[in-house]
Amino acid sequence: MDFIGAYSADHFKFLLKGFLVTLEVAFISIVLSFLIGIVIGILRYAKVPVFSKVLAVIVETIRNLPLLLIIFFTYFALPEIGIKLDKFIAAVLALVIFEAAMISEIVRSGLNSIEKGQIEAARSSGLNYVQTMRHIILPQALRRMVPPMVSQFISLLKDTSLAIVIALPELMNHAQIINGHNVNFVIPIFLLVAVMYFVVNYALSIVARRLENKIA
Repeated sequence: MDFIGAYSADHFKFLLKGFLVTLEVAFISIVLSFLIGIVIGILRYAKVPVFSKVLAVIVETIRNLPLLLIIFFTYFALPEIGIKLDKFIAAVLALVIFEAAMISEIVRSGLNSIEKGQIEAARSSGLNYVQTMRHIILPQALRRMVPPMVSQFISLLKDTSLAIVIALPELMNHAQIINGHNVNFVIPIFLLVAVMYFVVNYALSIVARRLENKIA
């Protein structure tokens, strides 16, 4: 093992460059999957005839597919039907598709956990469906959604490493390139990569706990 050579300034800069790509992919994917997941979750909860069932089939199908397969599909299969995406967009699209399905289930489960009697009481007091959702159901459900939602976001950040299969220049890709120069760098570099992932994910968990306490 060569810790001194592995932790050179050039290697640090190269890994940080890859890590910035990882964080960028994760941030965009988190925002988009969160917004889409909330909409899908609410629509499924509303039980709109036919539409909700179609969404349920789509969500359950995606949730039971490997994320790696979806990444392969967005980057290698879509060009076969005339849709060619660059590596960054393909990775983001795959993550958003997969994570939105997961988040929608968290949202739906959170909404279903609220007692039906509260809905009936709100409607009988004169609130319409939208007002009931906004003022009664969503605020309570949100408290229950925070822990699983943040866990899903942490998983998303870690899942960005799967984009190495399409050679996206993210953290793991850059780590592999450095390791390819010298086998003695493998353990030091992977230890450093592990620390970088841990720091960000641990920070997310701390934010989640504070947010959960704040809205409790």
